[in-house]
Amino acid sequence: MEELTFVQRVAVWILPVLFAITVHEVAHGWVARMLGDNTAARLGRLSLNPLHHIDPVGTLLVPGVLLALGGFIFGWAKPVPVDFGKLRNPKRDMALVAIAGPAANFLMAIAWALVARLASFIDFDYVSVPLGLMGIAGIVINIVLMLLNLLPIPPLDGGRIATSFLPPKLAIKFSQIEPYGFFILLALIATGGLSMILGFPIYAMQRLLFGFAGL
Repeated sequence: MEELTFVQRVAVWILPVLFAITVHEVAHGWVARMLGDNTAARLGRLSLNPLHHIDPVGTLLVPGVLLALGGFIFGWAKPVPVDFGKLRNPKRDMALVAIAGPAANFLMAIAWALVARLASFIDFDYVSVPLGLMGIAGIVINIVLMLLNLLPIPPLDGGRIATSFLPPKLAIKFSQIEPYGFFILLALIATGGLSMILGFPIYAMQRLLFGFAGL
């Protein structure tokens, strides 16, 4: 998308980013409600309205700056509140609630691949080109968010999943990393470690879906 202006890139990326982040959070709350915790529903956080989930920094500022710089694009929304103590089986259900977000991103990546494939059959450039670019953006952002969130670093979803599988004493010690999780992530980004860890998985999954989309 190097030939696009910044405004055009924003127009292409804004819907995929908003959907990726919003549906990710709603999926957490929806699964939590199924497993006994109605907190997110009670607070009105199961809405697909992005305004209920937007974090000014994580949803708008960070993705916007990264998009302008042409770098690794990611972001976050306001976390959906989950009271793990209200889950019917807290240790097991914590993992199920956590995996719901990345699973939603994977399904959205497939959906955007279908959009990109559909665009190739539209014989009208003013529709097919932006729709195709939006499909590509949807694949990219959802695969990145899925794999990023699966890293075993609290409070990322992968950290929650890892905690649920650890013995109680180790789980308590591991969860104490949570206040430093964001700084660990920033350090990985700054040192290039994140690209080393996620580079190939992101490339492989994106190529698979690009092939499915006929790109």
